Amino acid sequence: MDNQSFNYTYSAKEQAEVKRIRDKYIPREEDPMERLRRLDASVTEKGSVAALVVGILSALVLGVGMCCCLVWDLFLWGIIIGAVGIVGVSLAYPLHQYVVQKERQKIAPEILRLTDELMK
Repeated sequence: MDNQSFNYTYSAKEQAEVKRIRDKYIPREEDPMERLRRLDASVTEKGSVAALVVGILSALVLGVGMCCCLVWDLFLWGIIIGAVGIVGVSLAYPLHQYVVQKERQKIAPEILRLTDELMK
């Protein structure tokens, strides 16, 4: 009896998918421009996350204050809780600006070094 074997080749579409998956696991060096973009995006991302968390939680607190006034007949408590929510929502944007400013100060030396390297 002959030594029979079975060979299978993947289609071009499957080969491309295999290559794409394989490329995720190959370690590669980060390009300076790619690093610069990532650092710049991380600054505003942190500020946005902080502002969103504060804004959403404050809006929920404001909603609880409205429920106290309209549903549960706790008018005084509703006004107090609602005012806390309004203050929190009002502070979301200044918090965003503050966090972005602090993050920019923190990574400014690295950004300047990368831009100097890329401009040469």
